[in-house]
Amino acid sequence: MFFASDNGLGASDKVMQAISAANGGARLGYGRDDATRIVEKQLSDLFEREVGVYMVITGTAANGLALSTLTPPWGIVLCHDESHVMEDECCGPEFFTGGAKLVGIRGPGAKITAKALEASIASLGRRVPHNAPVHALSLTQSTELGLVYSVEEVKALSAIAKAHGAGVHMDGARFANAVASLGCSPAEITWKAGVDVLSFGTTKGGGLACEAIIYFDPARGEDMVRRRMRGGHLLSKHRFLSAQMEAFLGDSHWLDLARHANAAASRLAAGLAAIPGIRLPFQPQANGLFPIMRQEIVAALQAAGAVFYPWSDRGLAEADRARPGETMMRLVTSFATSTEDIDRFLDVAAKAARPLAAE
Repeated sequence: MFFASDNGLGASDKVMQAISAANGGARLGYGRDDATRIVEKQLSDLFEREVGVYMVITGTAANGLALSTLTPPWGIVLCHDESHVMEDECCGPEFFTGGAKLVGIRGPGAKITAKALEASIASLGRRVPHNAPVHALSLTQSTELGLVYSVEEVKALSAIAKAHGAGVHMDGARFANAVASLGCSPAEITWKAGVDVLSFGTTKGGGLACEAIIYFDPARGEDMVRRRMRGGHLLSKHRFLSAQMEAFLGDSHWLDLARHANAAASRLAAGLAAIPGIRLPFQPQANGLFPIMRQEIVAALQAAGAVFYPWSDRGLAEADRARPGETMMRLVTSFATSTEDIDRFLDVAAKAARPLAAE
């Protein structure tokens, strides 16, 4: 019953087989292999236009390097105050940008609203040379609380950012889950909606260690050739990244894996909603859910071997937050989550809740 994170699982069999196959023979290094050209073509086809592609091994590197091409060291990057770039990358974006400032924006469900974005920009100083200018907006898709930005929401936020001269970055560590949830094309939710650069993740979705920085105007990412090398994220044995990505994208494998993870989250959410002592502040839209549970249920699940984490409820409306005796937990499903694990988790939770129902 492992629901701690989708990065706690291994890679899909198809991806692992591709890595093994890439081990034979010799290839040119540093991205000069044939598989890299295939991946570039795959991603251009997927996004319906020529794109610039730069693969790295971590999402932190992808986000930081991508943002470094959107802002100078004296710029501001606007993001949600619960976003991964803000809270979980140990100042990685500041490091890669050479010191650009991240400014967090509050919003329910870890989503930035158009109104909040406008207000945040309006609140920033404009005295030259004393105040830093806004150069980038970073959106997480899907969000840190398991919700997704719709196409119209991304369009609205991108339009505001661009009206103020800022580029738009999308942290897509769980981009596949968002696309599977929305049922739109990858192009519709990215460049057609105003996104300039995407951190396209595979690691959480079934890859081993591979993320792609994708520029929808290849010219905008031209200096990434040296930024990636200077940042220590150009692999000499680059073919192992290309092999992963080629297998991940082939035959819509990436979406099949995401659909499985999303369906598992929906099944888990439906079961939890029927158990006394558990409430869901909102329904999951991707593969993460955040139930608020009585402590007795949490303790019973942990005693039974379930692995999951407590989570901050500051992104909820005050009336929805955890009450005395309750904790908001994070449960994340993956491409490998089994029906058996979900049903066992629900069975343990239901048994622990029986005394609460009697109350």
